[in-house]
Amino acid sequence: MTGAGHSPKRLPAAVACLATTILVGGLPSSLAAQTTDDDLRQGTPNGSWRSTYSAPSHPPTLIRNATIMTAAGRELEGADILLRDGVIATIGTGLSTPPNAIVIDGTGRFVTPGLIDTHSHVGVSPVPEVPTSFNNNETGMTTPQVWIEHSIWPQGPGFARVLAGGTTTIHLLPGSGDLIEGRGVTVKPVRAVTAQQMIFPGAARSVKMACGENPRGGSDFPTTKMGNVSGYREAFVAAAAYRDEWDGWLASRAGDMPDRDLGLETLAEILRGNILVQWHCYTADEMATNLQVAREFDFAVRSFHHAVEAYKIADLLAETGTAASMWSENWGFKMEALDGIPENVAIVSAAGARAIVHSDDDMRVQFLNHEAAKSMWAGRRMGMDVGRDEALRWITANAAWALGIEDRVGTLEEGKNADVVLWSGDPFSVYSVADQVWIDGALRWDRADPAYQEIADFDLGLTGRGGER
Repeated sequence: MTGAGHSPKRLPAAVACLATTILVGGLPSSLAAQTTDDDLRQGTPNGSWRSTYSAPSHPPTLIRNATIMTAAGRELEGADILLRDGVIATIGTGLSTPPNAIVIDGTGRFVTPGLIDTHSHVGVSPVPEVPTSFNNNETGMTTPQVWIEHSIWPQGPGFARVLAGGTTTIHLLPGSGDLIEGRGVTVKPVRAVTAQQMIFPGAARSVKMACGENPRGGSDFPTTKMGNVSGYREAFVAAAAYRDEWDGWLASRAGDMPDRDLGLETLAEILRGNILVQWHCYTADEMATNLQVAREFDFAVRSFHHAVEAYKIADLLAETGTAASMWSENWGFKMEALDGIPENVAIVSAAGARAIVHSDDDMRVQFLNHEAAKSMWAGRRMGMDVGRDEALRWITANAAWALGIEDRVGTLEEGKNADVVLWSGDPFSVYSVADQVWIDGALRWDRADPAYQEIADFDLGLTGRGGER
């Protein structure tokens, strides 16, 4: 079996729909597991809320004679890559063809890891834009008890469009109206009926925190920068006491089990190092202050988001091991975003900090490769030596680290998940598009084959393809 257009057989639409209904009708056996201590700490009793994602089976896929951009320091011309059993099996030249493999001619084309967006609201914000669809911003000074996965609309049209742009992992976050907004979650943009079927298995949960104008934009406390900081500190003082109470009880099992508090449960997991902090913050002074808050309570900030002034404290970000998830060019739309520069990403990267290009936008996430290209060329115009591998890491390897999944995705290396994109040309060219996209070795998008062009339920009536489902 050869050629990019080969498609494994599909179930008839009605049968596929019935199979999906049966799949989600009952809880998988993994969710009936006995509650563990970790479940109690993390707020998932009886194994509830675990991922039920399962990759479909797919024949081995061998891409030949392509330019392979590994995002791991190597760029190989005229090389082959073999995807088998859900992982990257081999990268090299002149690879032998396994039995029953699909062979694709990659001549003139490029292969990269699947792109990763660290900041998205796809499926939880208004698409279509009506008030009842807006599900990403809860109200309150701190709302760590809410989880964004409970707001996901799996049938949202944005997921299919994300996939067509070569992005295979997205990190969904709550909004930024509160000091501590709630838990985020990492998902795969695949067709699903329930949110649990999209969640990246084993990926750490995160917490979205926010500083600056957004959480102090109302008439109630906090209304100042100092009010923001006092709000964080009060929350973590309470969380430390809650953590100590629960850890003491779990160690001794003496007396009654403490009462649960969903908000403090989340914050205690930050203090234990089990939940990653993703912090919405624009200005250099506030990022520096928030690093002091983290130091006081002995937790790490995994990444600052937006970070328009990150270039001013690039050395501090490198010193503390804090990533910055930035736009390529988006500033000036409010006072705290006034001092942005197009070289921001390149400067942070040159300082040795983990630079990331994110979207925070349903359109930008469809063109993350172009967003990274703009930052790469801004750095080059400044006289900086920014190579393609470095720029690719801004939307793959560094992003994977920020989400705590760097051991599975983000680079093309043997044994890692086969999240792979075959591009029509140089991915940093505005003329290049994603020809094919694999997630865990399964073909999920094919520009030449309508059978692999996912259409959201919401869009079926606009495509004339409703009968295919």
